[in-house]
Amino acid sequence: MTTDKGLIVKAVSDIYYVDCGEETYACKARGRFRNDKFKPLVGDRVNIEIDFGGSEISACITEVAERQNSMIRPAVANIDLLVIVSAVSLPKPSPAVIDKITAAAEYRDIKPVIVFNKIDEGDPGELIEIYKKTPYPLLSVSAQTGEGIDTLRELVSGKLAALCGNSGVGKSSILNCLCPSAGTQTGEISAKLRRGRHTTRHVELIKGIGGGYIADTPGFSSWEFTGKNHIPCSQLQYCFSEFEEYIGRCKFTSCTHVKEQGCAVIAAVSEGKISEVRHRDYVEMYGELKSINEWEV
Repeated sequence: MTTDKGLIVKAVSDIYYVDCGEETYACKARGRFRNDKFKPLVGDRVNIEIDFGGSEISACITEVAERQNSMIRPAVANIDLLVIVSAVSLPKPSPAVIDKITAAAEYRDIKPVIVFNKIDEGDPGELIEIYKKTPYPLLSVSAQTGEGIDTLRELVSGKLAALCGNSGVGKSSILNCLCPSAGTQTGEISAKLRRGRHTTRHVELIKGIGGGYIADTPGFSSWEFTGKNHIPCSQLQYCFSEFEEYIGRCKFTSCTHVKEQGCAVIAAVSEGKISEVRHRDYVEMYGELKSINEWEV
């Protein structure tokens, strides 16, 4: 029996694959993690005990290092960048979904990056207009032609970055461009349902060119704020970075920035300093979060 340290790069059911540098081990987690209702995540730095008995599951996770951050959707820890991918054609882009994910990232101190893929099929101009007043990096790319991929590669180099977004937006195709060795299957768009088929079934970290790791994640068709994705509605205003300079300048200190008179955020929307679409999504998200009961969190 010997010990080592490594990074969880893949999790399938209750088996964790830990990269220790020269070797990757298939591991189980100690029973006490289940007793403590703590689940290791891809991206966790862990200590393992290795048993060279010859079985496929050759090691056991004994300790998980303190996390910098974590998300449940996608289920990954210690992320430097959350790369939110949206298609400019099909599936139809949804600012509401993008805004929910950026808010979730902001709440967990993760830097969001917004990527509009499939620019060979459409113009991202209207989408860029919505987000150009935010501090988030905005990239327009085509996994098909390679346009913009070099800029994205430079941005994620040396980082632990996770790709996320609706099914069919091209996350796996982008990953294949960034990491040609990934060998990830790409999905097709269902003409009938007009959304993507799920091709990625689990989160897996792939070593990127220039160092760091990139995670492909399962797609989704909606985003809920229940469970561990929850954000207290009182904190939502701080999850829209472009609101920051106006918070504290409202007429009422308890302003929610939804419909109050004398709201500095609403005034900034009227003056074109904040996107109307972003503020509309904020209002809808605030209402959704306010309606969640404590037992649902």
